[in-house]
This record gives sequence, C-alpha cells and structure tokens, in this order.
Amino acid sequence: MSDFRQITADFSASPQISLADVEEAKQRGFTLIVNNRPEGEAEDQVAGSDVEAATRAAGLEYVAIPVSHAGFSEEQVRAMAGALEQAEGAVLAYCRSGTRSTLLWSLAQASLGRDPEDLAAAAANGGYDLAPIRGLLEMLASREK
Repeated sequence: MSDFRQITADFSASPQISLADVEEAKQRGFTLIVNNRPEGEAEDQVAGSDVEAATRAAGLEYVAIPVSHAGFSEEQVRAMAGALEQAEGAVLAYCRSGTRSTLLWSLAQASLGRDPEDLAAAAANGGYDLAPIRGLLEMLASREK
C-alpha cells in the first residue's frame, strides 16, 4: 500500500516505493517520479533501475537525484529545481522515509525564491519538518530577492 504524502497540489513525497506503487502513481496522475535514494542504502530497498524500468514502462518520466545522509549539495538542489520545472504534471519523489525528498524539494523551491514559511507549512501538511534546514532555506530564498 502506497504512502504518498501530498505536500502541494503538484508535489508528493513518499517512503521507498514498490513496483506496484508505480502503477498507482500513474493512476493518481503523477507524470514524474524522482528517486532520491542512493543505491544500496538498505538491503531491502527496490533497486532504482527496477523502479526506473517500471516507471518508463508505465509511460512516466524518471529522474534519479540520490541524496545520502551526508546532506545536500548545490548540484542536487539545482537538479531538483530543474526536474520540477520540466515536469509536465504532478511529481512524486521518494527516499527511505520521504524526508530527504521533502527537504530537497523545499531547498529547490527556496532557490527559486519561494517563502520558507510557506514551504514549512506545506511540508508540515505532509508530516515533514523543515527545521533542520531552516537557515539554508532562508539563505537560498534571500538570494532570489
């Protein structure tokens, strides 16, 4: 059973998805799946290549932007911002718990000038807390002003 958590009307985060979740994502209107989980992070995770194959077979787009527990790089933030901007519909991003996906989404949005308060409220709607990266959100958002 999927655990897609809606953050905004066009972005949801999820813990690790299964191959069956890909079909559900399609049925729910997602057009892009973003994998934020590094390969081999856990023995029981579904391989990214398997998720990519299922995603493409379902007619959806797929992007891998792996994020380790070491944190976020500017390159990852830019890659996520680009993926979100190019998406032609709703986006589903996943990692182990959905937290890294939500944090990376919020950093990408802040880099485009979105208000950190609005981002924190949206993340909270999905059950995620942006407090650990609040300072970085503020810095990124202030660059765009």
